[in-house]
Amino acid sequence: MEKIAIIDLGSNSVRLVLANIMPPGSAAVQGGHFVVFDEQRESIKLGQDLEKDGYIKPVRITQTIKALKMFRKLCDSYGIEKIFCIASNFLKRAKNQKSFVEEMNAATGLKFKVSTEEEEALNTYQGVINSMDIPKGVIMDISGANLLLIQYNRRNLVNKEVINIGTLALSTIFNDGSGEEQAMLVEAYIADQLKRVSWLGQVESDYQFIGVGGSFRNLAKIGRRIRKYPIDMIHNYNMSKNEFDAIYKMVKALPPGDRSKIKGLNQERADVFSVALSAINAVMKKCSFSNIVVSGAGIRESLMFNYAVPQTMEKPLSDVLLHSAYTMMSYFDINIPHAEHVCGLSIQLYKHLRVLHKLPRMYVKPLRIAALLHDAGIKIKFYDKNKHSFYFIMNANLYGVSHRDIVLASFIAQGTKGDDFQMSDWNKYKDVVSEHDLVAVLKLSVILSIAESLDRTMSGTIKGLDCDVLGDSVIMKTIADGDCKLEIKDAMKLAPDFARAFRKNLDIL
Repeated sequence: MEKIAIIDLGSNSVRLVLANIMPPGSAAVQGGHFVVFDEQRESIKLGQDLEKDGYIKPVRITQTIKALKMFRKLCDSYGIEKIFCIASNFLKRAKNQKSFVEEMNAATGLKFKVSTEEEEALNTYQGVINSMDIPKGVIMDISGANLLLIQYNRRNLVNKEVINIGTLALSTIFNDGSGEEQAMLVEAYIADQLKRVSWLGQVESDYQFIGVGGSFRNLAKIGRRIRKYPIDMIHNYNMSKNEFDAIYKMVKALPPGDRSKIKGLNQERADVFSVALSAINAVMKKCSFSNIVVSGAGIRESLMFNYAVPQTMEKPLSDVLLHSAYTMMSYFDINIPHAEHVCGLSIQLYKHLRVLHKLPRMYVKPLRIAALLHDAGIKIKFYDKNKHSFYFIMNANLYGVSHRDIVLASFIAQGTKGDDFQMSDWNKYKDVVSEHDLVAVLKLSVILSIAESLDRTMSGTIKGLDCDVLGDSVIMKTIADGDCKLEIKDAMKLAPDFARAFRKNLDIL
């Protein structure tokens, strides 16, 4: 397994991400896979004084080189030879850019490349599009130096705009008066800048607003704490406009010195967080967005995708969720042929029993996730593997799937029989799921359990099946290539569960 490192030098901070790179785990997905196994972040605020005279100050340069030497030592400890180093485009505004990069490279042995605006926009877009299943979106990233806006439609980049002012300059320019006054001035300034982005005023109502970067990640952390959100995952966190407004109001009302006390807010970002929210609000007003979807993937993830899956440099992943699920299966050495077969049988059962379960198609996705990862719990411990599979799916940070579907998939994989299911566990997620979802989970967990039993020997003996609903019974006819007595016997143990879920007797032939 190959290991790589990515160092991302921005105007606020410098980040190191270490990832394992794996070859393709199945012909069913594009390219290879990556899994992050370590990371480090240091606050350097390179752009802090850049606006004053155009020079990066010696103290910032020294601080940056010190951080990079620590990163290099960590990379050496893991034996990593491939280190990809990128620097934000804001450096091109520094008069001493060339000498700074040369000094940085000479002192650390690293080779930094300063990104162009086009490269930053493309990498941000690729990080989002390969980790989220949102067909139309407007992406926003506000850094210390820039405000980036990207529009895409049908997974194709349509428009982009870079406004060369970020949180560091905004907090310096608008630093007088109360928090309310500062917010009003920043909003008005950004709104004026947005007037020249002609395409932004033409964004249709079915576009999603997607936030990338540290300000949005901190916003999601604060929102989750306030809501006591039960899922420990930032990626794909969905925040309503009302939720955003409440946080924005709270932040504006606090004196600058007290903002660092906000739970969930990184202290190093406290002094610029308010102006970031003002800029976000200006964009939301401009496009009448009703919610924000936060992406935990951006430039660094794009570089990892491009290395592990070179095809993504030209074309996005065709199935984000499938690739993410196979990443987990490959990394944890799960029996992929068995998982694929159980998934196929589960979908067949779902279709054949549609007249009984009467569930809409939206439940296919969580069933698919649960089927592919139903055996993941074995990697923790065989005993109580269903409970461990629940934990695995809930914490796998899967891409291309909503938090609601992750919860549903976790409960489907856990099952609903005996002590495996407790209503108190379900009620922890009442902010994410509904009573209708519980009914669906009860039925889908039985479907998955039967499908798993029908490949009990993990040999793929049962190739398919058909179901006839006759009165108070369901006759399930298996299509087998060999002896399948064990599979049928194991599946028939689930007849009582089937009867509770579907109000029908089960017979398997």
